Amino acid sequence: MKNRHPLLDRQVELEISGKVAPIRGKLIEFGQDILVIHNGTQFLYIPLIHLQQLRASTREEEVIFEVPEMPFEPYNEPISYRKILMNAKGMFSEIYITGNQSIHGYLTTVMNDFFVFYSPVYHTVIISLHHLKYLIPYNPNVTPYTLTPEQFPLKPSPLTLARTFDQQLRKLIGEFVVLDLGENSNKIGVLKSVDQSMIELATASGNAVILHFDHVKTVHIP
Repeated sequence: MKNRHPLLDRQVELEISGKVAPIRGKLIEFGQDILVIHNGTQFLYIPLIHLQQLRASTREEEVIFEVPEMPFEPYNEPISYRKILMNAKGMFSEIYITGNQSIHGYLTTVMNDFFVFYSPVYHTVIISLHHLKYLIPYNPNVTPYTLTPEQFPLKPSPLTLARTFDQQLRKLIGEFVVLDLGENSNKIGVLKSVDQSMIELATASGNAVILHFDHVKTVHIP
């Protein structure tokens, strides 16, 4: 029998990396490496690695709502980050990684330390498992931007996938890539090399920019 978290089924506030405003909702699950919040309309699956603070809400008496059945749950097994990702494959979802925007689309593949997400905006995006801040699954009858399956077919990745994020980046040497969704112009360019923990990009001006591998959150080819 799993230990019950003292804040389970209570209204909570939590702060996560990269988000200025706290997330509020009812704590539904608390696993070994992931927790689940329901905010009144959506379930948020939040990896614990990005949890900075978790506390009982000071506004608990003001927030009363019914929590629907969870969209997926590893029955009779402890909840875990990897199991949630596996269950989310093929389900229209919203994910938050970095900056001030979310990505909407479908999780297609889960590898050792990254997963592949297919989006109408960015197409195939490779995302480090260490940098996903939260995942929100949508109802089965909801599609991105109300696109029909003909307008937005779920395509297999055109990339040959490696087992690890490091190996995947090495496969893209010589390609024009966008890192971290292009939030910074210095993260857009030709991938020149991956040397241990350092990545070299040639930017629009032709200048070399060196980035640390651990801080690369996403990569996609526009």
